[in-house]
This record gives sequence, C-alpha cells and structure tokens, in this order.
Amino acid sequence: MSVVRVLVVDDSATMRSLISAVLRRDPEISVIGQAGDPFEAREAIKRLNPDVVTLDVEMPNMNGLAFLEKIMRLRPMPVVMISTLTQVGAEVSLAALELGAVDCVGKPGAGLPAEQAFADLPARVKAAGRARVRPGADRAPAHAAAGDFRPDGRVVAIGSSTGGVEALLTVLAAFPANCPPTVITQHMPGSFTRSFAERLNRTCAARVGEAYEGAPLDVGQVWLAPGGESHLQVAGNLHMRCRLVAEPPVNGHRPSVDVLFESVAKVAGRASLGVILTGMGRDGAKGLLSMREAGASTIGQNEATSVVYGMPKVAQEIGAVERQLPLERIGAEIVNRCNQTREAV
Repeated sequence: MSVVRVLVVDDSATMRSLISAVLRRDPEISVIGQAGDPFEAREAIKRLNPDVVTLDVEMPNMNGLAFLEKIMRLRPMPVVMISTLTQVGAEVSLAALELGAVDCVGKPGAGLPAEQAFADLPARVKAAGRARVRPGADRAPAHAAAGDFRPDGRVVAIGSSTGGVEALLTVLAAFPANCPPTVITQHMPGSFTRSFAERLNRTCAARVGEAYEGAPLDVGQVWLAPGGESHLQVAGNLHMRCRLVAEPPVNGHRPSVDVLFESVAKVAGRASLGVILTGMGRDGAKGLLSMREAGASTIGQNEATSVVYGMPKVAQEIGAVERQLPLERIGAEIVNRCNQTREAV
C-alpha cells in the first residue's frame, strides 16, 4: 500500500502535535501538514492535496461540521473526525458521519491516556485512505415497504463498521413499521450507540433502541448493540431475546459481529437472515458463514457501494455471502425475503 498523506486539523497545538506524533510512528503514514482552523485548513488542502484529513469537531471561526459540509460539497475526500466522547460529541460526530465523514475517533478523556485513546487511529486513517467517499447528500432515498408486508418469522442480524452509519440509515429506511425482529452490531464507541439508536429511531418507521439484557425480539423492533463493555447475542428458543455478555474483545472488537452472528446461527438457524455491511477488517465473516451453513439467507454489501470493502470482501471470499448487492437495494431485499405475503403468492 502507498503511503497515506495526512493533514491534521485541530485548534489545539497540543492536540495537533499528539495526533501527528501517533500517526508518524506508522511507516505507511506521512503527516504532510497541520492547520489550526478551517481557513488554514482550506489553504492547506489546496496546496498539499492530502489523501486524508483528520478534523476536530469543535473549532473557532467555523465549526467542524460546517467545514466538513463544504469539503464534501466542493472537494470530496476522506475525513476522519476527532471528537470528545460525550453526549454532545456523539451527536455532532453522528451528524458528521451522515455528511460523509469516513470515521470518527474519540479524544482522550479524563483518566484515559492519549496513547490508549488513539491506539487505533493509524489503522483508521489508513482505512480512510482506501475508502470510497460517498457524501451523505448523495445517498439514494429509501422508502418503507408497503402495508401488505407480513413477517415470515425470521430474525435479521446485521453487522457493520466503518461507513456503517450511512449504511444502516439507508438499510433501515426501507423497513416497514412491522419489520422482522432485527439485531445489529455496529463497531462504535460506547458513548455513541445510544445517540445513534435514537437517531435511527427518529428516522425509521420501525422502533429502534439500544439493546439491553433480556430485550425481547419482537416484530417491529430493531436492537443496536451497546458499544464498549459487552457483546450482543441472541438467546432463547420460542421467545428469543437479547443477551449481553461481558467477555474479551473478538477480532479486536467489543461488541463483535462474529459473536452476534454465531449466536444467531445456533439459536435461529434457517429462521434467520444475515447481512454484512461496509467495514475494515474481517469481523463477521466467519459468523456469517456459520449462519449460511445453518440454513440462513445471507447478504453482503458490494464493493462499489462500500466505504471500506473489508468485512464484506472477506465474507464473500470464504463463501459466507449468498448474494452481494449495492447498499441502496439491501433494505428492500431483506423485506422481500422476509415477506410471508409475497412468498404465499
């Protein structure tokens, strides 16, 4: 892989130096410049033409969101947002990801060493360097399924990572109010998942919430795995429910998509449908294969519409994916496959 050229934008000189120092330790990354505000950043982008920009959410003169919107409208490029891990930071970061930012990394908080907070920043920046930038405004609108939809009893399990905010907004927009019971693992900081679930709930016909121990898998309900402390699993038999398991990370992630998919394969088998969306790495590929081997239908996002074609690629290569589709068609495909009315015709 060629060296990724990065511009670091932050109003704090200390934070610029810290981010630059962490990135420079990776031989596949070159920090080619720094900027203290959006106006300096605009000139630096014109002069240096970076591959990736790291952008502080809160800056003087023009906030990060307003500057990001200008970047995505006038000169689309991969942007990794640097945000505080707070409720306000989560809301702003999610808005940034909707505008087209590739990823979001949390700033060091009280008691959290900077080295730990930015441990995966180089990997995320390199993934951003390979990303397909799809501004949020370009996302094709989706419409909820017609009223004749009747769930066929299947459980839907979805896994996503980098680019997953856009992907999940697009997929769930096609769900009707009485959608199949759905569980989702999205790689995201713990402080972000509740805000993301609330945002999805506001924009989708179905009910969306952050999963909790014992949450029932009911028709019309979508559960999002809480970030950070536990893995989401599906448990039960006649009455399936969410189970939160505080175990070590799997594939470097907690929650892990593999853990979710493996549990669905065991509990629901052929009465399930698995979907793997955009994301770097391989988390979820093995679990999706277990679902397919158990008789489940499986769908993978195609390369052309994936922000990062990592997880879906590995799943495709190992035979876990029954059918690949562009993002804009996945929601409707899930609904069609789980529609008892359609199958009875």
